[in-house]
Amino acid sequence: MADVQRKKQFRTLNNERIEVVMRKAIPPRDPASGCSEFAPGVTIENGIRYERDIAVKMWDGITIYTDIYYPDGAKNIPAIVSWSPFGKRQGYLGEPTIGVPPGMVSPMAKFEGPDPAYWCHHGYAVINPDSRGAFNSEGNLNMFCSAEGRDCYDLIEWVASRDWCNGRVGMSGNSWLAIAQWFATAEKPPHLVAIAPWEGFDDFYRDSIFIGGIPETGFVSKGIQRQCGTGYVDDIPAMMHRYPLMNAYWDDKRARVENIEIPAYVVASYTSIHTFGTFDGYRRLRSGNKWLRVHNTIEWPDYYSPENLEDLRRFFDRYLKGIRNGWEFTPRVRLSVLDPGGTDQINRPEQEWPLKRTQFKKLFLDASTGTLSSKPVKKESSTRYKSEDKKEQATFTVRFNKETEITGYIKLRLWVEADGADDMDLFVIVQKLDEQGNHLPISVLGFPHPGAKGQLRVSHRELDEAFSTPSEPYLTHHCEQLLSPGEIVPVDIGIWPTSMLWHAGQQLRVVISGHTSSWMDSRTPKGGSIFRYELRNRGDHIIHTGGKFDAHLLVPFMPS
Repeated sequence: MADVQRKKQFRTLNNERIEVVMRKAIPPRDPASGCSEFAPGVTIENGIRYERDIAVKMWDGITIYTDIYYPDGAKNIPAIVSWSPFGKRQGYLGEPTIGVPPGMVSPMAKFEGPDPAYWCHHGYAVINPDSRGAFNSEGNLNMFCSAEGRDCYDLIEWVASRDWCNGRVGMSGNSWLAIAQWFATAEKPPHLVAIAPWEGFDDFYRDSIFIGGIPETGFVSKGIQRQCGTGYVDDIPAMMHRYPLMNAYWDDKRARVENIEIPAYVVASYTSIHTFGTFDGYRRLRSGNKWLRVHNTIEWPDYYSPENLEDLRRFFDRYLKGIRNGWEFTPRVRLSVLDPGGTDQINRPEQEWPLKRTQFKKLFLDASTGTLSSKPVKKESSTRYKSEDKKEQATFTVRFNKETEITGYIKLRLWVEADGADDMDLFVIVQKLDEQGNHLPISVLGFPHPGAKGQLRVSHRELDEAFSTPSEPYLTHHCEQLLSPGEIVPVDIGIWPTSMLWHAGQQLRVVISGHTSSWMDSRTPKGGSIFRYELRNRGDHIIHTGGKFDAHLLVPFMPS
């Protein structure tokens, strides 16, 4: 493999001078790029006018290119923008609609974006740009940052000025296309009037590459290595090694969602890589017109399903066309309550998230019995496992004697010690077991999901007291607090939000170990993984419970 071409540049972010490492993108003419032919022109098919590779100037003179679809001859119609670097047309990633039946999405749809074959026939334009630095668009690709939001601002205002547009623009799409919506809307483009982020985090550092302080470089590396463009792309793995702690560079990759005041229809799930960030984005929105729907599948089939397309169209019809269709009567929150081994509840109406009726209770860990107890454990004890052995772990279970629903944010308080190292990488899973103790996993596209997850690098345990709550620890990531031999420290580990039902006799299990897995690993040939965690685990992890070690699981129970 040829050496990767890199360069360095300096950026001033929040008065901090940052040296940024960038990696050369695959040139569009390279056979490995997957780049569609650069072919400006117009085609009309099935009543849809398709304008290709239209040049748009950004604030600094850089030119990006976009495709535009709209009903031929239409005037005074709204537009939906889907911003990403994944290509304007279908096929770049080879698997554009995972879990979606063949033929349900037309070749007009870009990866994870709205399908013009649907939206144009309902009186909308669909705008598919290649973001700055992607494919033939000029410049360098800066991932998930305020600069990307400013570019979106310019494109949105350009779209609103087209002679066919009614001056109302929305945004839609999932994953990157959802993340871009947080950054774009925070810039407050005047003609952006509604957004629909489907499964997208809002804090790149905390929600993706450094969850709990543990660096994960595999997923982002694969994306960067195949990125096509004429310039360079942020070399995120290199920047992770250069700046492992929070600084202005990473802070700029946290969207200012609290600035968003326009209507928003947010969609989340409990099993996505975007789970925590999507819920967080919804909560931080300042808009008085915001809705949350939490589904029980995975993002792609949910986004393209006929019933959800119709639901989203009602939202856009209300705010992009001004149709009084009763959308405001839609429940502000619609939850799925998972019941592995049983029947999930879908779209249960609620008024808020998290639920106000939540009753938090502590379940105390007992290392001597491997159980969880509703009463404090008096006797001190400990358990240990080899941190580098993927077969070793510590488990704690409790059996419920009546139907029990847990909905919201779980927190695990541990007292931990490292035997043979000065740091620990802890991975936690909360699972449902049947009456006999067999795991009842959530199913994602037919693959088993491990359960509600949390993780922490112990040296990153410092909490930001201004943002932390009893059930939701918020880490500063400002310093490392390494462990001394024999030192026992308390740590709080946040578990990503979940909603699950246990029936009488079924059990809850907490699993603690030095490794993790994903349902996506089941899809990878030969047992590989697209995720690569750079761990510090060595020697044994010791978990202390009982007495002065008040190790417990703080659980959000729902009243029966």
